[in-house]
Amino acid sequence: MPFVTLREVLAEAKRGNYAVGAFNTNNMEIVQAIVEAAEEEKSPVILQASQGALKYAGIEYITAMVQAAVRSVSVPVVLHLDHGTSFEQTMQCLKYGFTSVMFDGSKYPLAENIALTRKVAEVAHAMGASIEGELGKIGGTEDDISVAERDVLFTDPAEAEQFVAETQVDALAVAIGTAHGPYKGEPVLDFERLAAINSRVAAPLVLHGASGVPDASIKRAIEIGIQKINIDTELRQAFTRAVRQVVEHQPQEFDPRKILGPAKEEMKQIVKAKMRLFGCSGKA
Repeated sequence: MPFVTLREVLAEAKRGNYAVGAFNTNNMEIVQAIVEAAEEEKSPVILQASQGALKYAGIEYITAMVQAAVRSVSVPVVLHLDHGTSFEQTMQCLKYGFTSVMFDGSKYPLAENIALTRKVAEVAHAMGASIEGELGKIGGTEDDISVAERDVLFTDPAEAEQFVAETQVDALAVAIGTAHGPYKGEPVLDFERLAAINSRVAAPLVLHGASGVPDASIKRAIEIGIQKINIDTELRQAFTRAVRQVVEHQPQEFDPRKILGPAKEEMKQIVKAKMRLFGCSGKA
């Protein structure tokens, strides 16, 4: 099946009351783990690359690996830019075949965020691609983007309505209490705020920083209106855990395939479990 847009998979998710997993990738094993899991679970899937991934692997490698992986599966796959921070970067990704881009203008005042996001949206839509915007600041660290805990600003429902209406984004990332990176304690999500946003915004809503959020909270967020859920930290942890086990128990091993192969399988199990939790298994 060819690539699809974020708009397409999230429209189906909204109709079916489930969420689609968006998994960050940095190398071949991660791409394979995500796509193989999606095929085995018969689930739509979003593969996303952050600025850090593009710097590490290069946009040519990321797109080529995902394109190769997609040719071997039958499920819908979205190739998405995660946290793009400039017009130029989003345009480069669209040029290389990304079917969706996120422009993160959350650090700017509302009017400027709207103007910048709308500019990206106009080009993305003209190219047949989708766009995700962000309103409110999500805590923690996402590659180059760091927000101090004291500066975390939750998304305002009235501003969300205005933002979506004026930018025409296909999805909106909201700040309701999640954070990027590992949690120090159990995150407490503001479900009342999420419900208020969902009642005023027709666009699908996105939950960033979902690694480590309790399953019950994830299910509640989906019930209220979350249709895209981002997972990165848990994949990194699974990858590192599996590599560490091989190195510790087989210190003489020097074959990268035998070191990284178990890491791929470990990540695959995480992805499959998330797809079942999100309700997107069997929806392809």
